[in-house]
Amino acid sequence: MNIYFSCSITGGRNEQKVYKSIVDHLLEAGHEVPTAHLSDANVTGLEVVVDPIDVFERDYRWVNQCDALIAEVSTPSHGVGYEVALALELVKPVLCLYLQGARVSKMITGNTKPTIQVTTYQTESEALALVDEFLNKVP
Repeated sequence: MNIYFSCSITGGRNEQKVYKSIVDHLLEAGHEVPTAHLSDANVTGLEVVVDPIDVFERDYRWVNQCDALIAEVSTPSHGVGYEVALALELVKPVLCLYLQGARVSKMITGNTKPTIQVTTYQTESEALALVDEFLNKVP
């Protein structure tokens, strides 16, 4: 399955270890993750050299091509919100995960679109189990 993984880059990297665990878990399960590089601890340096128009066109294409989108939304990010909204408009299955206690936009937590699942986790292993549960329901 082609999974678009979305997470904060410029907004903060507090959950980077969770990002990496989720991406590694997806790759180990045999999924394609075109955004796997976003889980890298040094992604800010990698992405700073890419032209903004190229990032938009690349990411827009990847969201269009994905089977599902998984977003870690504990850290606020304009880009993540945009990607989630785009995937929902394309009627893609979307999982938004966030660390219990994190302050997340009500545009995410209050979303009633039928293709979105929003849930909290307390541990990395719980986040991975939620990812598996979500993917088992993706057609």
